[in-house]
Amino acid sequence: MSLMGSLYIGVSGLQTSQNALNTTAHNISNNDTTGYVRQQILQSDSSYDTIKHNVHAVSKQQVGLGVVYSKTRQVRDVFLDATYRRESGRSAFYEVSADALGEVENLLDEMNGETFQESIHDLWLAVQEMSKDPGSAVTQGLFVERCSEFLARSQSVYEGLCDYQDSLNQTVKKNVTRINEIAEQIKVLNDQIRNIEISNTNEHGMSFEKANDLRDTRNALLDELATYGNIQYEEDMDCTVWVQLEGEDLVRGEIAYKILLYEAPDTGFYTPFWEKNARPSVDNEGNRYYTEEEANKGRVFDLSRVISSDLNTDIGALKSSLLARGDHRANYTDLLADRYDYEISQSVCMNVMAEFDQLVHGIATAINDVIAQAAYDAKAINPSSTYLMDDNGNPIQVFLKVASDGYDNTGVHEWDSTEGHAANYNIEHTGTYNVATGKVDDYQAESLYTCTNMQINMDLLRQPTKLGFVKIDGQVDFATMEKLKEKFTSEDMALNPNVKKKSSFVDYYGDLVSQVANSGSIYNSIIDSQDKTVTATSNAREQIIGVSQDEELTFMIRFQNAYNASSRYINVVDDMLEHIINTLAM
Repeated sequence: MSLMGSLYIGVSGLQTSQNALNTTAHNISNNDTTGYVRQQILQSDSSYDTIKHNVHAVSKQQVGLGVVYSKTRQVRDVFLDATYRRESGRSAFYEVSADALGEVENLLDEMNGETFQESIHDLWLAVQEMSKDPGSAVTQGLFVERCSEFLARSQSVYEGLCDYQDSLNQTVKKNVTRINEIAEQIKVLNDQIRNIEISNTNEHGMSFEKANDLRDTRNALLDELATYGNIQYEEDMDCTVWVQLEGEDLVRGEIAYKILLYEAPDTGFYTPFWEKNARPSVDNEGNRYYTEEEANKGRVFDLSRVISSDLNTDIGALKSSLLARGDHRANYTDLLADRYDYEISQSVCMNVMAEFDQLVHGIATAINDVIAQAAYDAKAINPSSTYLMDDNGNPIQVFLKVASDGYDNTGVHEWDSTEGHAANYNIEHTGTYNVATGKVDDYQAESLYTCTNMQINMDLLRQPTKLGFVKIDGQVDFATMEKLKEKFTSEDMALNPNVKKKSSFVDYYGDLVSQVANSGSIYNSIIDSQDKTVTATSNAREQIIGVSQDEELTFMIRFQNAYNASSRYINVVDDMLEHIINTLAM
């Protein structure tokens, strides 16, 4: 090779070393940049120049033409990336669940400085005091007052649970909005990365320029997206990342698919659904809208699936928020055995709301039941009896149901002495008086006595002595109050169909709070374990993608020495040329 050609070999060394130094400086300067992945320059030998081809020789006689810069690549481990994103999504899922349980526990434990447990305790004390002297106006007034306080506090607790549901609902909206933003940003980054890398390829179709900083941004978005749901992703040969969320395409090629929200008209709860999988309707003004049926066809999440790490159904903060919130305001009717497991068992809010409402419903209907049964018993003896009856001839009810569509709380319209039952006493369940037993068969307090559908009897609140508990013959009705005490102490109410332990009214609330606390403790243990997994994976990933100052300084010294060597090589060749030219010229 000529000496002039040798200069180009030295120049290639200078240029490549300079690129390597620039990359090293770039790594060092971005050491604290969030999401930055260290870059590494790849060098390769240039093509060779054949001097002579001898058929009898073992190999060709070739001379190298120097070094070339191949590319600057990101140093990543795709398996650690996938593991980190999956485990961080699982961690986010349990964090939302644990936060929800913690918030619910606070709502149950504290109400305006006084625990709800105190209101039950005070009511129980009032029942005990009235059982000692049922005919006393003082004990009657205390009992009605405690009933009023119990209902007011129970409604406050229930409203707090509803407010937290609304808060989770807004979180769902916020998360969906962010997912759509991320999808759009990934689509834009795909275009930018493709334009840079595909347009800068050599004759062999290999890109010699990498949009690594844009790739860092895209990978950071994938890290964030993984915390919202279970994602799968793959980069195609055009440098475009295709992303799936919960098994459906979120970003595909140049398209970012949008997630819409269906708002339930009764609760305002949002249901995320895929726009591409739902068919819109058009109103008279030409506006597009989606029906509930269409929104359900395109649901993003199947919340009926069992939550399991083996099935990877416990991934994502958005899914966890939807589960914790539930899809309606739960009440005691949701605890029916054939509905509980499929509808509310996996929802923190709905599960607690139903169990709490069951307690309130049980206490209210038990008190009404005892009083109504005493009124029936008195009427069985004397059909003209007005004992424990109001001015309309209805059994006195301490708790009244708020009138709503399809229901009636007017109570007994009239006593039918011929048929032996209170005509239309209960719109849902008519109690029939049995003359032989002296009891009302199949008597049941009017259904749907819930926290949101109940009020205290204002007539009793104004005049508690209407309760009386003194029979027509002047005897004080101790028996009725003993029955009420038995209602409070009888252990016949389980938290839900899956719980075998039965509780009394007095102990039920404590069991409910304990259940929430225990569940929260379990979730916190899961979070601790999950945090260790995420931290270990993050540390392992950081060892690969992170910038080490010491390592980069070592590379800098190496590349600087290589640069100096190339420079020295050029100087030597230059001296040789100068010597030859000057010598030949003479």
